[in-house]
Amino acid sequence: MNKDIKVYTPESSITKPRVLLGEMWKDLLQSRDLAWRLAVRDFSALYRQSLLGVLWVFILPLANTITWIFLRSSGVVAVADTDVPYPVYVFTGTMIWSIFTESVQAPLQKVTASKNLLTKINFPREALLLSSFYQLLFNSAVKVILMLVAMLALGYNFVDYTFALFPLAIISMILCGMAIGLLLTPIGLLYTDIGKGLPIVMQFLMYLSPVVFPIPKEGWIATFISYNPLTPLVVTSRAWLTGNPTAFLQGFLEVNLGLMAVLFFGWVLYRAAMPIL
Repeated sequence: MNKDIKVYTPESSITKPRVLLGEMWKDLLQSRDLAWRLAVRDFSALYRQSLLGVLWVFILPLANTITWIFLRSSGVVAVADTDVPYPVYVFTGTMIWSIFTESVQAPLQKVTASKNLLTKINFPREALLLSSFYQLLFNSAVKVILMLVAMLALGYNFVDYTFALFPLAIISMILCGMAIGLLLTPIGLLYTDIGKGLPIVMQFLMYLSPVVFPIPKEGWIATFISYNPLTPLVVTSRAWLTGNPTAFLQGFLEVNLGLMAVLFFGWVLYRAAMPIL
């Protein structure tokens, strides 16, 4: 029986780009089955002793939605008019943002949780990343289904041809989030402050993005949000879901191209750092 033999040398493959690309692609393909098994194991363990199960992926965005609807209706916070009913606007925004937030945190969380496995078994490290991607896809699918049900319950008709593009926006949010998360993973493995502080940073970034309120028409905050690279992702995703035109399509494409380059760089950095870490 022919088996692949892998030879380890002290020389890093980073110095040979063609060899590096070949190894990266080969390890990614070989890790598919293992990644699927890890994803199923982690998903089962996560909800095995939970009464509400997968509904937990829905509860936090729903709680944020109810909070902001209360703040706006009570007059505590003044929010300008939105192109869709505000409950739909804030609910879709928080759901989309929660997908992005989970995607940023997923690589570091997965690698941190797999430290014991990494020290005992030699396997393609891409399996951890691919496993995270599988889990994010599943969680996002659950969120989207529950989001559509809630929109129907609110009486909003979202049926439009642009809805067919919405899955592309969700995959884009996941990959862009993982691109940022990959860059943070090597540092986060060395310093636990990264993992602890990341949720706080993401919560702050949410208020600097058009998630729960529209882009102001003037002022420094309007300028900042307009140049925020996350703005085209959120606005375009919501527009495709609700059937509204988006003015950020070009920005959406440009940000995705840039973050795909970041994703590749983060992948290379991940491969270089993991043997050392």
